[in-house]
Amino acid sequence: MSNLIKGPSWEVQENFERFNQVNDVFNRAFWDSEIATDGAREFFRSHREPLKKWRNASGFEQRDYAIRNAAWHVADVFAEMRDADDLRDGFLSPLSQLRQGPDEAFDLGTPEQASKTIKQVSKLFGADLVGICKFDERWVYTQRYARSSSKGKPEGLPVDLPENLQGVIVIGQAMDHDLVDTVPSALSGAAVGLGYSKDALVLLATAQWLLNLGYSAVPTLNDTALAIPLAIQAGLGEYGRHGMVITREFGPRVRFGKIFTNAPMAFDNQVEFGVTKFCEKCRKCTNACPPKAIPDGEPSPVKLNLSSISGVKKWSVDGEKCFSYWAKIVSDCMICMRVCPYNKDFTKFRHKIGLRLASTKLRNIMLMLNDFLGYGERLKPKLWWNGESRRKI
Repeated sequence: MSNLIKGPSWEVQENFERFNQVNDVFNRAFWDSEIATDGAREFFRSHREPLKKWRNASGFEQRDYAIRNAAWHVADVFAEMRDADDLRDGFLSPLSQLRQGPDEAFDLGTPEQASKTIKQVSKLFGADLVGICKFDERWVYTQRYARSSSKGKPEGLPVDLPENLQGVIVIGQAMDHDLVDTVPSALSGAAVGLGYSKDALVLLATAQWLLNLGYSAVPTLNDTALAIPLAIQAGLGEYGRHGMVITREFGPRVRFGKIFTNAPMAFDNQVEFGVTKFCEKCRKCTNACPPKAIPDGEPSPVKLNLSSISGVKKWSVDGEKCFSYWAKIVSDCMICMRVCPYNKDFTKFRHKIGLRLASTKLRNIMLMLNDFLGYGERLKPKLWWNGESRRKI
């Protein structure tokens, strides 16, 4: 298959190998002794069990963990429905709370008309971004992880996608800007949980609508396939040094879900708006990363460890180092997202000017203005609780 992703920051090599979900660093925390530390176990427990003690630090108090876990609640409800069968909806297996549709398919018109309608309906249900790309098996996991077999490295289970899939609808949910700006904190984790919970609603509703029209539809969150290359192919953004998709609308502050379907759709074109050139110049995420997990050099095809994908030339974040810091602070870390100069509200005219500057040889001016105006600085969690906001800037 030809390399559908273009651009110097993500290039598929001849030695490419599909990724096995068993080797995802979050799953390795359940079976790999190098990752399954006491801190890792505390990280996962802290999302579902009352902590026995709280840190005496702003952003890590009881109220911070309380709102983080509440934001995750909807996504967790779906995940735990089939947890006993090793089918964690949205994380180890597709979202399954769907009704069967009719055998006869409704005519959505031309592929272009179908895509327009699908985007309209997805946004009605709450999607912030919607892109559509061709089904690409390279990004589908070779196996899905099953926790019941986690004593020693598990063999994994089949992914079991239908065979008639033609395209992928990629859904993007923007995360709350103010919450992200409080990172590192348990409070900032509420932005992640809320993104997943909202995404579950949009994916399920959109998939059920397609099923009601007589089409196949498989809604997925972190399960089934890698979201980042699909989001790039669906034209939602470019790949950044910090390993995230940078969008024109929200920068890297987006969670992605996807729906695999056989509906006839027109596919979106990939986009380029200067991210690679900007990331080559900017090192803010690299310099700010506490465990030094973000690369400083050029995109490379080197496989860092078991949790890295093989055969893709790109900026690769060291998942082992990254997750070790998550386990240390007992919450998500998004410092790289917070300090990214693209982490702005691009509905504002002044930020659109900055976005334009970043795509030209004047990108250094955008960087200098970013520093001068204090973007990327941490919003103290106690100020968030007092009602202060970064939205005005």
